[in-house]
This record gives sequence, structure tokens and C-alpha cells, in this order.
Amino acid sequence: MKKLLTNLTFWVLTAITAGILLGHFRPDIALLPVLDAPIKGRFMGQELSLGATLSEFLSGLFISTVKLFISPIIFLTITLGIVSMGDLKKVGKVGAKALLYFEVVTTVALLIGVLVANIIRPGDGVMTSAVAGGDISKYTKSAGAFSWWQFFLDNVTLQVLVLAILTGVVLSRYSGRDAIVAAMNRLSKYIFRALHMVMKLAPIGAFGGMAYTIGKYGLATLLPLGKLMLTVYTTMALFIFGVLWFILRTARVNLLDYLRYVRQELLIVLGTSSSEAALPSLMEKLERMGCAKSVVGLVVPAGYSFNLDGTTIYLSMATIFLAQVFGIELTLNQMLTIIGILMVTSKGAAGVTGSGFVVLASTLTAIQVIPVEGLALLLGVDRFMSEARSITNFIGNGVATIWLANHERAFDRTQMHHAFSEVDSLESTQPGTVRQKTD
Repeated sequence: MKKLLTNLTFWVLTAITAGILLGHFRPDIALLPVLDAPIKGRFMGQELSLGATLSEFLSGLFISTVKLFISPIIFLTITLGIVSMGDLKKVGKVGAKALLYFEVVTTVALLIGVLVANIIRPGDGVMTSAVAGGDISKYTKSAGAFSWWQFFLDNVTLQVLVLAILTGVVLSRYSGRDAIVAAMNRLSKYIFRALHMVMKLAPIGAFGGMAYTIGKYGLATLLPLGKLMLTVYTTMALFIFGVLWFILRTARVNLLDYLRYVRQELLIVLGTSSSEAALPSLMEKLERMGCAKSVVGLVVPAGYSFNLDGTTIYLSMATIFLAQVFGIELTLNQMLTIIGILMVTSKGAAGVTGSGFVVLASTLTAIQVIPVEGLALLLGVDRFMSEARSITNFIGNGVATIWLANHERAFDRTQMHHAFSEVDSLESTQPGTVRQKTD
């Protein structure tokens, strides 16, 4: 019993359940105003947001606090990883392989989404009047032609990634780097210790996120678009236990063992609908399970910009769904055009305020076949589908890192077995240091 009460996964799961119950039975409490208006701003490059309602405030406080750790952890991990790697040609090779992997896997995800949506046809029979409309002006105003330059300017994670790579390259050529590297290693340990303290607040964030979602939209919102919801969740499950299972199998890693290893982070992503809330913890756990620091540092941050498997599936299915709702029979050329446009616009989902919804608006605007106004149909259920997107993105980036580390022979299998066997004790004790694997 004592072991259960000290297990963070137990408390996160309990908080999610409590949030659902509060949001369903007492939405007045879940949506109780605590601020006159939401607080939004940027600090240390990260966009921070605190909602005006009680539940949204609790969720936003946790997510915003975790986000403060993302930039320094990415910078230190990548810089130290490149210095320890030594061979700069290998850094370039790992980066090139990662981008190729991202493009192949996200294209597979895109094709699966289009295929399943055309087979099941979740939009058939859905009446536009069956779902309460909403204000989509803030999304359509943000929609426009995709710009790689704007993508880079909006994506702080990508900016930190580039800065860290440049710093690592400079340090690796600097003869007096030992003192600097030692100081950065000490700083890294302190940051991870602080992160462990913040992660103990995860149940509060999960509770707030779930209470806000259920309290604002209600379970009844799911009924009119239940077929779409079921299709999206089923497709993402097929992708995870089909495509990602196969990828891990080629690396001789069991998917279920890995999911059990990161179950705490999965629940945090589920409760907060944000994969970023678990990004620092994912990087730490991947190192602990045997992935080289250099590979983790390069692949995970880049993956959060270019390897959005769940978002790609959702964008493809939502586009086909809206075409079916409006009775638009897409030709083969139009379908290929949609696939081509989504291969580009889906890469911008991580760097745009409003994430997938804004990108979906941009995609519909570029296609000029499906009415953009159809987005109002998805407003009520987007938050629920955001959880599926975030979880799939999270799992996909972990799988990508493991596969690339294994392919680069920068993976300690003995350390992986040790980490998998001690997952329960690690969740209870939350040690402040990480066993780091370097090349």
C-alpha cells in the first residue's frame, strides 16, 4: 500500500478520474473563474498561458512551469552530446538520418489516415446543423500560405536546437573546453533535480486539464461526431501497434515494455493534452534506458518539429471527413494534392499558435475545395482528439530515438533491460541523477 501511495502514476491516474467526474457532475466548479482574463506571454522563449477558470489555471500552471525546462535541457543535452561525440561528421549523419526517418514515417501516417478515412467514411450522414457551431475567425485569420522562415521564427524548440548544435561544434574545437563542459554537466544535474520536483505536481496539471475539457465541452459533445472520434482513435492505435511496433521490432525492443516504461509520461500527456509537458522527462528516460545523449539531444527536439505522427493522421482524416460532410467527392488528383500539401503544412503544427487547428485551416485554404467554415464542426471535439494526437506524437518521437540510436550503434541494451526492470522503483523514488550513455 505504501508503494502504491508513493507511485506518481497512481496519483496521475487518480487525478484524471477525479477531473472527469468534477467536469461532468460539477462543471460550475471546474469552470469557476479565478482571473478576470487568461494570462498569456513568453518567458525564456516559451509561450506560457494561464487560463481564467480554476481547472484551466491549474493545468496551465503545470504545463507552463514544465515548459521553462525545455529550452535549457535541450541546449545542454545537445551541446554536451556533440562534445562527447567528438566526430562532427557523425553529428551530421545522425541529423540527416533523423530527417529522412521523419519524412518516411510521417508520410506513412498521412497515407494511413487518408486510406482509413476513405474506407470508413466517418463524415457520411453528419448534418452540419447537428453540432453547435463556433467562432473560427481566430483560426482562419492565422491561416495562410506555409512559410519555412515563419515556421523557424515561431518554433523556439527548433531555434534552441540550431543554437545548441552551433555551440557544440564550437566547443568541440575549443582546446580549453573541459572547465566549460564540467560546469554544464553540473548545471544539467541541478536542472533535472528541479524538474523532478516540478513533476510531482503532475497530478494537479492532469486534474485541471481533464476537468476543464469535460466541464467546458461535456461528454454529450462527443455523440454527434462519435464516428469521427472512434475512427481517429482507432487509426492512431493501429499506427502505434502496427507501424511503430514494427519499427521497434527491427530494433529488437518490445513496444509494450517501452510503453510501460513511459506510462507515467503518457498519463501526463493524456491529462494535459500536451506532449510538451512530458518532453524533458522523455529525454531523461531515453538516456536512462540506454540511448546515447547525443542521439537523444538531436532526435527528440527535431522530432517535436518534424515527426508529428499523430497530428499528421488527424489532419489527413479531418480533411477527408469535412469533404464527406459537405458531399464533396474528391478526385484522385485532388486527393494527391491534399497529400502533397499536408506533407508540408503538417510540419508547421508545432510552431503555430493553435497548433493543428490553424494548420488544418491553412490546408483547407490551400486546397480551395472544402469550405473552411466546416472547421466549426470540429471545435467541440478538437480538445478530445488533441489527446490522441499528443499521445501518438509522444510515442512516435520516443520510437524514432530508440530506432536511430540502435541503428547508430549508440544504444546500450543492457542498460535498457535494467531500466525496464526498475520502472516501478524509479517512479516511486524519482532519483535526481541520470545514468548517461555517451558514444
